[in-house]
Parts: sequence; C-alpha cells; structure tokens
Amino acid sequence: MSAERFIGVLSGTSLDALDLALVHINKSGTISQLDALNWKLPESLQQQCHDLCTPGANELVRYGIADRLFAETVAEGVHTLLAKNKLTAADIRAIGSHGQTVRHHPDANPAFTLQLGCPHTISALTGIAVVGQFRQKDIALGGEGAPLAPALHQKIFQVAEEQRIIANIGGIANITYLPASESEPVIGFDTGPGNTLMDYWVQKHLQHDYDANGDWAASGISDQSLLALMQSDPYFQKLPPKSTGREYFTPAWLQQALQQHAEAGATPTAPENIQATLLELTAITLTDAINAIPNPNSVPKRSVYVCGGGAHNQALTERCRTLLPNVSWQTTEAIGVHPDWVEAVLFAWLAWAHVHGVAPDLTKVTGAKRATVLGAYIPAS
Repeated sequence: MSAERFIGVLSGTSLDALDLALVHINKSGTISQLDALNWKLPESLQQQCHDLCTPGANELVRYGIADRLFAETVAEGVHTLLAKNKLTAADIRAIGSHGQTVRHHPDANPAFTLQLGCPHTISALTGIAVVGQFRQKDIALGGEGAPLAPALHQKIFQVAEEQRIIANIGGIANITYLPASESEPVIGFDTGPGNTLMDYWVQKHLQHDYDANGDWAASGISDQSLLALMQSDPYFQKLPPKSTGREYFTPAWLQQALQQHAEAGATPTAPENIQATLLELTAITLTDAINAIPNPNSVPKRSVYVCGGGAHNQALTERCRTLLPNVSWQTTEAIGVHPDWVEAVLFAWLAWAHVHGVAPDLTKVTGAKRATVLGAYIPAS
C-alpha cells in the first residue's frame, strides 16, 4: 500500500486560529509533512468559544450553534489547503479534526470532555471522511483524555542517543518524557498554564493578541508573593497522570488570585509586573515538572525540544534555560518538525491510526486502563 494523505486540524488552547497540516503517512506510520496552513478563526467565533469556556446562560443552544460554525470554519480551511496544493477531496484519505475544547473535566463523576467542531458537518462540507472525538474513548477507559501528543512524540522523536523532553507550550503547557530506552515508560502530562493567562492579560491592557517575544513581560518584575499564591493552586501539587485546560486557568482564576493578593495586604502590582509573574508561573511550573522526572545517572544526555506558540516567546524560553542551565533547549525544528505544526500533525497521524486500527498506548500518560483505537469515524458518503 502506498502512502496516503491525511489532514490534521486543531485550534488548541490559545483559541485564535486553526492549524492545518497536510501529511503523507505510509503503511508503517512514517510521516512526511507536505504543507501547513494557519487559518484565522472569525472574531465572533473566537468570542463564542471563549464564552463557552466558562458557565453562562443558555449554554446548550450556544454550544450547538458554535459547534456547527466551528465545523464550517474547519471546512473552509480544508478547502483552502486543498486548493493551495492543487488537490481534491478524493486525494485525502481522512481528516483528523480535534475541534476546540470548551470543557475538560476528568475529575467529574463521571468524567467528560467537550469539543466544538461537528465532524458530520466537516465531512458533509468537504466530501472527505473525518475522524473526530479523539479524547472520549480514553476517558471512557478511566483516562484523563489528555495529553494525546505523547503517542506521536514517541513515534517520531524517540531515539537511543538521548533522553528527550518535548515541551508543548500552547495555551496550556504539557511535557512528554521520551527515555532513551524503549523499556522505560513514556510519561506525559499538562504542567499548567502556558500562554493562556499571558494572552488574556496583554489583550486586556495593550489590546495585543499576544506578548510578542515576551517583551512586555520582560519589561516587568515578577511579584514573588503573587507567584507563591498562584503556585498554591492544588493542580500544581497533583501528581500525574493529570490534565487541565483554559476552562480551569481562566481570567476569573487570575482575578481571584489578584483579589486574594490584595486582601492579604499586598501593594498593588503594575500590569507589566503581573505579566512578568504570569511568565514566571509558566516557566517555573514547566521546569519544576521536568526536574521531577527521575534522571539518576544523567546518561545519556537530556535535551528539551519546544513546540507550540510559546516556542516563539524568547523571554519565556530564556527563563526556562536559566532555570534548567544543564539541559539543552531547542525547538522541535532541530529534530524535524516545525514547532508550529506538531499538534496538527498529531491529529493527522491519529486519523491514520484510527483508519488502520492502530491503538496508541497512553496508559502511562493518561491513566487509561488499556491501549485503544482513538476517535470516531464519519465516512465521506
């Protein structure tokens, strides 16, 4: 069987645009990326998604409408990517569409996760089979439903020459530990907020989509008492497997921390200092999580490879290097995949895995009872 083309799509926890990756995958699961596209979400849809991340009125109707609108936007992005590459629907085996998470509650009883982006609508509008709902089966088997990326990281990044840690800094940050020995388990979990709180704060005060290069944060000084208050959140003390989302680390979460800080008698903190504190929170919780991974012999060497939007935040990555001075820090481009496209490639690969009955083993990552084929298949016809 020759290589097949798949498209992977997600918007991630930063919630500003769709990332689409067009890939070739052969019968052994080896991936060759052909092209990628960043497709902006309409501002009205961005706002609808933001609103659905927190409790509000008439949620079911708003969810149903946003579910369809998000799927229509995915279909537009797919058509654009196909036209760009002079391809038709018949050239694509399947689309792997993650959707946009608006609620993720692995600790609820029973646990659940909700994503926008109706796969039936995507299939109807593109004429291509769609694999979606990737997290639900893992949760049904007792897992966290996240992170899923370690399955791909192990497939394409694990080597015998070094211990690798893939640090994905999107709206939420997560890590994957890839031991040099295949006899050791792969470990992966969400460490806490990545860009989500920093994005919110710079949008609120400077009306920028994000803090370019971390320049605004770098202009401030982190507030150590506020940082300590934030770090006291129970999520940071919880042991893996664990996962979280932007619906936990919300603007309301930040405002509550600021209110508690003020009620404790703290001097008001300047906005740029709060931004610096949020950057420090991301850097410390990420590097603390890496430090907690056992490394008794320090052989072979340990390296960190960064992907996601946070890979472009120079102030953040420099701070991480300072906190972990004996560890090499590079982006995933150094090992073959551009940092902006790793997660889109993930969902293309998960669509391939579903179509071919491959069950990624995430038992040591999510806590699921067993390996399972992930996703639900919506045929093109």
